[in-house]
Amino acid sequence: MLLSDMLQGVELSAPPLDPSLARRDAAGIAADSQEELRDRLFVCLKGRQADGHSFAAQAEAAGAAAVLCQQDVGCRRQILTPDTRSAYARICANFYGNPARELSLAAVTGTNGKTSVATTVRRLLTAAGVRAGLFSTIQWAFPLRDGSLRQGELPRTTPDPRDLHRLLREMADEELQVAVMEASSQALDQGRLIGLRFAVGAFTNLTQDHLDYHGTMEAYYHAKESLFDQCASGVINLDDPYGARLAKRLSIPMLGCSTRDPRADLFAEEIRCGEEGVRFTLCHGGGRYPVSFGIPGIYSVQNALSAIGACLKLGLSLERILAELPELGPIRGRNEVIPTGLGFRVICDYAHTPDGLENLLRSTREYVKGRIILLFGCGGDRDRGKRPQMGEIASRYADFLVLTSDNPRTENPGAIIGDIMKGVTARSCIAIVERREAIRYALSIARRGDTVILAGKGHERYQVLGRKTLYFDERRLVEGILRSMGGGADS
Repeated sequence: MLLSDMLQGVELSAPPLDPSLARRDAAGIAADSQEELRDRLFVCLKGRQADGHSFAAQAEAAGAAAVLCQQDVGCRRQILTPDTRSAYARICANFYGNPARELSLAAVTGTNGKTSVATTVRRLLTAAGVRAGLFSTIQWAFPLRDGSLRQGELPRTTPDPRDLHRLLREMADEELQVAVMEASSQALDQGRLIGLRFAVGAFTNLTQDHLDYHGTMEAYYHAKESLFDQCASGVINLDDPYGARLAKRLSIPMLGCSTRDPRADLFAEEIRCGEEGVRFTLCHGGGRYPVSFGIPGIYSVQNALSAIGACLKLGLSLERILAELPELGPIRGRNEVIPTGLGFRVICDYAHTPDGLENLLRSTREYVKGRIILLFGCGGDRDRGKRPQMGEIASRYADFLVLTSDNPRTENPGAIIGDIMKGVTARSCIAIVERREAIRYALSIARRGDTVILAGKGHERYQVLGRKTLYFDERRLVEGILRSMGGGADS
């Protein structure tokens, strides 16, 4: 593709684009000096650990078609722009033929619930006969015309612009109608979604997380808020203080969701929670409708409201939505029950924030008959302030705590557990650094009627130790331990 075509809509700094560069052909885009660089447009991105401008000369020497930068790097084939991140998103869209224009887009943002809401929206659309794709923390997925499903995993909740537009192009070519995605605060802050227009954006909640990146809750909120500048409509959780604040400033058509305020567009009352899921009465448009959703927890009511609202904005009828909602199965790593055959329950959940952990524990406490044995840790090189908070919350709701490693990264796992312990008040608590052994211990002490909650990893099949990412599938590990105990799914 000609560089002039790739740079359509990109703001350039003086001097203007050299005509000889404009006519130069580029085979692709690169933003990492370790990638193939020959005949690529190399985009210099400033990251937290490295600055692509430092590799500009290396890229030109390796045969890059041109170097896009936001400061003079002394290259012969350099192109200057005020903001390479904004430019990168637009260039990727241009390179793949602006596929987002051929689809309706839906985005879900918030601290907790993004995956559950986005996955539920996509499942409801699919059940209604709408060809829909998904970008989530768990996976990206979309149907092919031959009836098969193409799916995979990416390292980020919201993909890098090049991966995002490449997959959107594949979705458009497969004649999909809708793409549903999670919009993370980092992606919004880094401009990965620049240039996209969303039919609907949903806001779930905002609680402490990612402060190692954003610094303050206010900056974190503004990153989430910025999504709605790109949305034609919104679905907002009014029960959340930040959601209520967001709703007051939005000028786009909006559906408010609430379990407390009967004036909300989507109001849930007569809520009943159990281990098989939630039931409630939905009040909407002057009507009252019975709703059943098969994921346990009071937070699942709000997730269901958000998914219902998003699907309404995408054109599904309420009748169709409520008919399909009870048929949806569990979501991997989201309050997921692993059968034991030994009289106790094992729940695998991604809860890794104070609010997420409290919601999970409080909801489980409502129906559990025996003890709650909670195993969890906190990620390394991330927001340290939430660690003692999670220790205090765990002490309030669980009967026995097993503190262990999550993804310690470059931090000392024992030091992370020490931070959690600052908030622990429970008497029944043990620390076992190695997560595999911690899980084995937690299962060994479980008795009939107990519930063992494994929090933090959820859908993940890896553990990050130091700078290495190692295979770690919690489900397979649990199944193997249960078999050695004489249990398991088939027992």
